[in-house]
Amino acid sequence: MTRPLQVCVWLVALSALGVPQHVRAQEPERPSFSDWLTDVRVEALARGIRQDVVDEALGNLAEPLPIIIERDRSQAEVVLPLEAYVNRRLTRKMIASAREMFARHQPLLTQIGTKYGVSPRVIVSIWGVESNFGRFSGVRPTVAALATLAWDPRRATFFRSELFNALEILNRGDIELSKMTGSWAGAMGQPQFMPSSYLQYAEDYDGDGRRDIWSSPADVFASIANYLKGHGWSADERWGREVSISSDVSKKIAAEVQKRDGTCQATRNMTAFRPLSDWAALGVRAANGTPLPKADINAALVSGASRHFLVYGNYDVLLTYNCAHAYAVSVALLADRIGSDSPAPGAKPAARSPRRPAARKPAAGSAAVPVASAAGHTDWAQ
Repeated sequence: MTRPLQVCVWLVALSALGVPQHVRAQEPERPSFSDWLTDVRVEALARGIRQDVVDEALGNLAEPLPIIIERDRSQAEVVLPLEAYVNRRLTRKMIASAREMFARHQPLLTQIGTKYGVSPRVIVSIWGVESNFGRFSGVRPTVAALATLAWDPRRATFFRSELFNALEILNRGDIELSKMTGSWAGAMGQPQFMPSSYLQYAEDYDGDGRRDIWSSPADVFASIANYLKGHGWSADERWGREVSISSDVSKKIAAEVQKRDGTCQATRNMTAFRPLSDWAALGVRAANGTPLPKADINAALVSGASRHFLVYGNYDVLLTYNCAHAYAVSVALLADRIGSDSPAPGAKPAARSPRRPAARKPAAGSAAVPVASAAGHTDWAQ
């Protein structure tokens, strides 16, 4: 295919995805996908990736995948307001599933939580939000998805690096190419690890010689715990708390408290850390209207349109998993609800799914069999 024809085909694909013409017109010049892929192959071999791995992983990639670009432009954590995203995630059904899975795997979770110094409830919450408790961890071919995003100019450097990390995983023999599937963004397995996170934090907790984040509950839980520990999770600290702020107090905070610096939009959309006593003096109160506890701890304020949260150091660790307040707040609140008998504030009843078969419950602590989505897809890992 000639270069002009390749550009034409790609513009047609962008048009079909609903990308505005003025945005398409600003697309920077780039090499054809085939020329770009040739450079990737050369670099992969120079990095020590075996020829047979390069041929198998990259040999059948003909064009970038338009659906991957579409997903990249419409991430729910970014597009949806915080409250809307939380309400979508924290349904009564989701909370009930989290409590069931926590009870089912409690002996294993307790063991792992103790070893890594991470709350078992947070492990289960991340597992639930990332892959619906292992029921759906994504069907996109990881290498093809990463190649598409590495060729696309928006975050090319990041995804090019992740593409080489994925090839390294294949080079080590950790998983077969046909089984290396995940989300549209290249996140893999039940914890939805990017390849770089897999290489650094995935654990072989069940001792079978494989770091199997696709099907081993022990490896999944330990890998999540190891990631959180590696990013500074503190075992003796909670993530934060929901608080109540009047409109006058909100205005006062906006005028007096600086925003935080950060490498992602979420960290720039929160305040700097201040002692909890400062927040109390400003008029911030607990969610039920009572005074804030007197504790020697620093907190930052995260606000949506109508809900507000004072967050501590462990919240920053959640942001390293996915730097979006909608995500981190959802994980944090779900973890809290696992230990509570009441539904989450504002939680919506889940829509009934009359044809979904009930999952067989194994004995507590045994391996759970992933259940396929009855609808063929969910919000998870698309």
